[in-house]
Formats: sequence, structure tokens, C-alpha cells
Amino acid sequence: MKAAVFHGAHDIRVEEVGTPRPLAGEVLLRPYWCGICGTDLHEYAMGPIVIPSSPHALTGATAPQVLGHEFSAEVVELGAGVTNVTVGQRVSVMPLLYCGQCYYCRRGLNHLCRSMACVGLSYQSGGIAELAVVPATHVSILPDSMTELQGALVEPGAVAAYGVDTAQVRAGDTVLITGAGPIGALAALYASSIGANIFISELNPTRAALARSLDVGEVLDPSKVDVAAWLKDHTDGIGADAVIECSGNERALQTAIAAVRSAGRISQTGLHTRAAAIDPMVLSEHDITLSGTWCYPVTDWPRIIDLISRGRYPVEKVVSAQISMDDIVAKGFETLLSPTGDQVKVLVNAR
Repeated sequence: MKAAVFHGAHDIRVEEVGTPRPLAGEVLLRPYWCGICGTDLHEYAMGPIVIPSSPHALTGATAPQVLGHEFSAEVVELGAGVTNVTVGQRVSVMPLLYCGQCYYCRRGLNHLCRSMACVGLSYQSGGIAELAVVPATHVSILPDSMTELQGALVEPGAVAAYGVDTAQVRAGDTVLITGAGPIGALAALYASSIGANIFISELNPTRAALARSLDVGEVLDPSKVDVAAWLKDHTDGIGADAVIECSGNERALQTAIAAVRSAGRISQTGLHTRAAAIDPMVLSEHDITLSGTWCYPVTDWPRIIDLISRGRYPVEKVVSAQISMDDIVAKGFETLLSPTGDQVKVLVNAR
């Protein structure tokens, strides 16, 4: 079968690989759509980082690795003992794999498993392939009201939702979102569905345009306006009740701290690839809560699917391009990494 395989930095090949077969408790899937994630981009640019170079402790996987962890699929074959889905059903895949036995797993914090792995990064299969095998426990059925494209966005939708939930956003809150990449845009949609008053800070004109198209709030250009000062001017000097920091850069984090009100909450949802300097005294003086987030609760799929299926969370609005697997490098990875690239969220047709 054909798959997009990571061999090393700037070396992703669409090639023939062995056809997987489901063991007991597993399902064989035919992927529909799979998103290219920021983690995938980091692997392509500088990897291997998350992709193991020696056998993974939980899964035994090692590079070369079939990519793709944000995907929807059709069930084509059941392993022995599988009863939660049937052949032909459409599903979305929750890709995090966990041991179930470590300190964190026994406390329900499976996304913090000490030996966590991920489909498409440290596992035998990935979603940018003609076929994939995953544990049957990790698929959720898509209702008829959801499209396959929406199903591929449940995973990034869950990342964004966890960031907003960590900041304890409520209806009527003023929320600043720094960075309008895919997760920032999804965070804006999710916070809007709660009933929050949204402001988005984004420097990149392509991402800013996408943010405006969401029609959920005002978009500010941090190169032209002091975002924190502007926000306080428009909130009687108070600031934002919550900030969802989705850009993963130092300046944005500093803006978040300056913009949030006293006793406000900041959720660090974007991943920083380098250290960032902040003044911790400001956190203390203003009783500010700064919380990191990692992935999402592994039990969140039914809730996110329900929100999407009822039209409350229109995740499809963040998609800027749909490409074929054969174009994954030129129209996917290279375009997304280019400083002049005109795409925000690219989905790959795996068929």
C-alpha cells in the first residue's frame, strides 16, 4: 500500500509499504482525510524529535515512520473481539497510546503517561496511508451529520478546546487569543461557542485573514498596535479575563501576561521550541495563573464530536487547502514552513 513515510529531516517519501493486519482488539481502517500538524512540521524541519530513533518503550516503533495522527477513516476489518464498531462505519481516531499502569494513567491522566506514544509518530501506523491499524478503543463513530473532513479535525479541535477549558473560560468573558494558526483559530471558534467575547492577535497576514473569516471577534496586528494596551483601553483598564497563548513565541507570552487582568488566567497552548523570558513577579503581583497544556484528555472525543455534529464548533472553517498524498511535500510541508506560504491548515486526502 502507499503511505507518506518519514525517514529524516526534509526526507518524507510517498512509497509502498507493507499492508497492516489487525490483531485482537484492533481495527483496520481506510483513512479519508489527515491533517498536517505542527508536530509533523517540526519533525520534517528538525527531526527526528518525537519520532523514535530506537524502539519506543511502549510500542517498539522506530523510524522510518508512517505519518499522520489527525485523521478520519472507514472501518474495513475487525480484529478478534472487537464489538464497539462495525465494518463500514466512519470514525475519528484518538491517537494517544498509553500504558494504563503508570502513576498518571492510574489517576486518569493518560495524556501524561510516562511512556506515551502516538499513532503517526511512534506507532506502527499513521493516517497518511491507504490503510492503518489502531486499537479499537481509540476510535469514535462519526454521526451522519458530520463530514469525513470534520472528523479529521476532532484531534486539533480537542487540543484547542483543552487550552480554552484550562483557562476556565465562561460565557461573557473577554478572551485574547495570541496566534491564529490552526490551534489559535480553533480556540477562537471554541471560545466563541461558549459565549466569550473574542480578540485575536496575529502578525501573519494570511493567518489574520483566516481569523477574520471566522467572524468571531476583532483581529489585531501586533506590529501596528500594542495589543495589551489596546485591550485594556477597551475594557476600562481591566484587561482580558483569559488569554489562550497559541503562538509559542516569547513576545506573545509577554503580551499575554501584560494583557490579562489581575486574577486572570493564561493557558499556554502553543508549544515553545525555545526558552522564553518572563517576569514572574508580575504573576505574583497580579495573582495571575499561567497554566501549560499538553494534548487533551483522552476521553474528550465524544464531547468534541457532539459539539461539531450539532454545528456548535465549526472546525472545518480553519481548513485552507486539501491536497493529495502525492503532493504532501511540495504543497503540504514546504508550503506550511515557507515564510511566504499562503496556507494555514492543510488536509491530505489519503485515498
